[in-house]
Amino acid sequence: MKKYTEYKGLNLPEIDKEILAFWEENKVFDQSMDNRKDKETYVFYEGPPSANGKPGIHHVMARTVKDLFCRYHTMKGKLVERKGGWDTHGLPIELNVEKELGITKEDIGTKISVDEYNAKCRETVMRYKDMWDDITRKMGYWVDLDNPYITFENDYIESVWSLLKKLYDKDYLYKGYTIQPYSPAAGTGLSSHELNQPGCYRDVTDTSAVAQFRVVRSEKSAFLFDADDEDVCFIAWTTTPWTLPSNTALTVGKKIDYVKIRTYNPYTGAPVSVILAKDLIKKWFKEGADELDFEAYKKGDKKIPYRMAGEFKGEELLDIHYEQLLPYAQPEDGDAFRVLHGNFVTTSDGTGIVHTAPSFGADDMFVGKQNGIGSLTLVDKQGKFKDNVGEFSGRYVKNYKNEPKETYRSVDIDISIKLKTENKAFNVQKYAHNYPHCWRTDKPILYYPLDSWFVQTTKAKDRMVELNKTINWKPAATGEKRFGNWLENLQDWNLSRSRFWGIPLPIWRTADGSEEKCIGSIADLRAEVEKSIAAGHATEQLAEDFDLHRPYIDDVVLISSKGEPMKRELDLIDVWFDSGSMPYAQWHYPFENEEKFKANYPADFISEGVDQTRGWFFTLHAIAVMCFDSVAYKNVVSTGLLLAKDGVKMSKRLGNVIEPFGAIAENGADPIRWYMMSNAAPWDNLKFDMAGVDEVRRKFFGTLYNTYSFYTLYANVDSFYNDAPQVPVADRPEIDRWVMSQLNTLIQEVDADYADYEPSRATRKVMAFVDEHLSNWYVRLCRRRFWKGEKNTDKIAAYQTLYDCLITVSKLMAPVAPFFAEFLYKNLNDTTQNEAFTSVHLTDFPTVNAAIIDKDLEQRMSYAQRISSLVLSLRKREKIRVRQPLTKILLPVLDDNFRVQVEGVKDLILSEVNVKEIEYITDTSGIITKKIKPNFKTLGRKLGKNMKSAAAAINQFNQADIANIEKSGTYDLAVDGATVALMLEDFIITSDDIEGWLVANDGALTVALDVTLTDDLKAEGIARELVNRIQNIRKNNDFNITDRINVTLQKHEAILPAVAQFGAYIQEEVLANSLELADSVDGEDVELLDGVVVGVLVES
Repeated sequence: MKKYTEYKGLNLPEIDKEILAFWEENKVFDQSMDNRKDKETYVFYEGPPSANGKPGIHHVMARTVKDLFCRYHTMKGKLVERKGGWDTHGLPIELNVEKELGITKEDIGTKISVDEYNAKCRETVMRYKDMWDDITRKMGYWVDLDNPYITFENDYIESVWSLLKKLYDKDYLYKGYTIQPYSPAAGTGLSSHELNQPGCYRDVTDTSAVAQFRVVRSEKSAFLFDADDEDVCFIAWTTTPWTLPSNTALTVGKKIDYVKIRTYNPYTGAPVSVILAKDLIKKWFKEGADELDFEAYKKGDKKIPYRMAGEFKGEELLDIHYEQLLPYAQPEDGDAFRVLHGNFVTTSDGTGIVHTAPSFGADDMFVGKQNGIGSLTLVDKQGKFKDNVGEFSGRYVKNYKNEPKETYRSVDIDISIKLKTENKAFNVQKYAHNYPHCWRTDKPILYYPLDSWFVQTTKAKDRMVELNKTINWKPAATGEKRFGNWLENLQDWNLSRSRFWGIPLPIWRTADGSEEKCIGSIADLRAEVEKSIAAGHATEQLAEDFDLHRPYIDDVVLISSKGEPMKRELDLIDVWFDSGSMPYAQWHYPFENEEKFKANYPADFISEGVDQTRGWFFTLHAIAVMCFDSVAYKNVVSTGLLLAKDGVKMSKRLGNVIEPFGAIAENGADPIRWYMMSNAAPWDNLKFDMAGVDEVRRKFFGTLYNTYSFYTLYANVDSFYNDAPQVPVADRPEIDRWVMSQLNTLIQEVDADYADYEPSRATRKVMAFVDEHLSNWYVRLCRRRFWKGEKNTDKIAAYQTLYDCLITVSKLMAPVAPFFAEFLYKNLNDTTQNEAFTSVHLTDFPTVNAAIIDKDLEQRMSYAQRISSLVLSLRKREKIRVRQPLTKILLPVLDDNFRVQVEGVKDLILSEVNVKEIEYITDTSGIITKKIKPNFKTLGRKLGKNMKSAAAAINQFNQADIANIEKSGTYDLAVDGATVALMLEDFIITSDDIEGWLVANDGALTVALDVTLTDDLKAEGIARELVNRIQNIRKNNDFNITDRINVTLQKHEAILPAVAQFGAYIQEEVLANSLELADSVDGEDVELLDGVVVGVLVES
């Protein structure tokens, strides 16, 4: 039987290469599915990335989450097929092509044909596919790259059409002329879920204006005038002065109290009477100004006097006319310049009178239509004023041309200046507010009147809310709040996109809109074309390879029932509908693969970034509910943002972007994957730091590698290949039974964590087991069992125990660290051949053996570990070497079982911390003084605003209170009239040192250490130092671990007591046949302590 492979050091990038070659040569991914063909399925949907951009480090995190749960459920015996996909339509591709070609949307169809433009889109959409495939392989993400779904393919488009036809038949689709979010920079309308992508609303500072709208004197408005020459104006506030040329109405609230105020215009000094809401007087007039001498005012005075001159309800103002503010054009579709009532008017800000431009606001359009008010759309779809807006003609209303901030001048400023000089501005100032931007161009959107097709999602809102409650969201708050609240306030889905590269809307209409047809398949389209040919409107049938994209589909003319030609609505559909259709379109359902679709619907699991909550997560859910009255997914992990180490967003401009290929090449994929999963829960934002990756590489993978190396070193010497009969766990030493109990507890908990989509919990527990239990406790305490003595039952039990731990850990870590898990498993199993699997990823996930779990033993050893840790921390604090024996540990008894449990591991503790004796005390009063303070980290969540009062109460606790809390683990705290149940974790309890002793705490556990040194203790400490130095010389001189030696020490008064009293101990520890003292030694000089240098000669 071949030996275990031994290595000179840990090289994770090299391991990655070897394992990748092994996987590919043996088609391990395919095997993992083939082996489970007839098993229960676990369905995963891949959210399609776009290959026209390069993969980033954040994609490694997102794909690690996807990969690990698919690997886990495969190991749980399920068939997990993972079909990849590519998102190939939409604004990202189009804008990129426009940039490359140096054109704008307006140039398409003139400077470049739609055919040529779309051909360029098709060419560039897969530009970086090779890079994506490469990062997929190198990070160990198993997904089917050979048979992906691609959203631009005809089969995919046809399935999308079938869904649209289903919605059409259920009366979910309608066409409407409404105010919609519109991106001039992209040249298309946007849906509400696109507008609610993270980062779309941004803090900006704009020019705001309060404009004066001069009241037209008439019989209806006469009550507002006190003199024939009085200038009476309604004042209305706006943060978009560019909409003022399009103003055609003012809106008030019927029941709101309004006032007339006599004052002076702050810019011209002209007397004016303004009308505004009574509740908002203080917002626009300075305190005390109503008491100033009205006649003494001079233009330029800082305080402008005012007097209240009338009060009335909003209802009295209705239908009063006013002069057009900026008379550039007149509306042709209704009345104008009249006061209306609107339920949306409030007195929370502004003036209580709303400037109403029906072309640029949904409320404005609604109230305008309700009252027969016309509209003025004086801004075109490029975001600039049309040619009939005087001096502002041709100017952009926002900075859509990337002009430098230093030279860009907002048209809002110039409109406001014009109003000031014409005595039409009552207030102009800068205003900071939140304004929506296009998710793809980063430019401000406009609310614009558009003829659009909508999905009436509001009709299915209640059912969407109901079914959402059946989905397991991680974290739950995303589903309940972010997604749930979104559904509760759902608006109809604007489906139309005025673009060129995307899935065409399959609706044909007659010129007068009296008849329309929605096509749901290519077969239906061919049948309709056949009718059109017969009627003479079409000349030939569609070719077999007919491309369903524009411009070809635009040329297809159908025929109505009356024989009239029908042309396709030129819009494309929202690209989010493309990706939301993937559960069906990936299988070309319903046209084929019906059984395949049914077996893979709905998904058991999906995962994408939190920004997809109102993107892909929504469209998947909406389409599933409306078309199939079903959820599209059962479990969803919404991942957080990957930030730079200082918490800011990664960007090329800041130079803090981590390049994924280089990071993997340098560190290997597993440390990055493990760091990402263990450092924070997937849904929390992660401050990514390569130093943290390196720490994981050293502390976790390095420790596990060293443990493997330790095992193979001695197992090869002893020719242990795990082929001997297994020593029953019950017959193994207590230390073996303990670590096997911990191992099975670990299996139980890690299995539950993976099943609950909690990878950070799982990874942290595996790390803790490897570091705290396996390496730093079990292996360290059992070292002698491996290198001393014959290969007896005790040694075999030690080997078998360590082997079981290593092989099991390889399986537990496999979902997150697939490369190193494979390396570890293969190096063990390829030698022992204990299991019939060639790969860890073909094995079953470990199952717990409950009979091996011994909670009493785990508690007992936990006491040993914790007490030892406290004592060692005290030694370190006071710089007392571990090799220096000490006399006594004092332990306050926690409960009736504590003394029994500690006695069971007493010898282990004393050996571990090099102390002679443990003494128990039941009453610490007068011996140990404790302090208590609140744990703000845990209490903040429980107490909130009561934190300050609670902290004051806790700080007053006495020794009896502290003792009761430590004993019971709970405390009912009365604070501000309420009682709050607190746990031990909500307090931080510490102890004061007492003379001659050092004191430390771990929760309720307290340790006092006697640090008094006697001459005998000092001698023994020197003896232990000598053993350490001699062992180092053995190692440096390449002695075999079993070689016997002879030792000669140079005489020194510091070592004489140690050699005299502990010579036999020294010989036994270093395998010395003899130990001699000599005046001079021709050996190595070693420093023992405190500057004591002794010559040491070691010979065979």
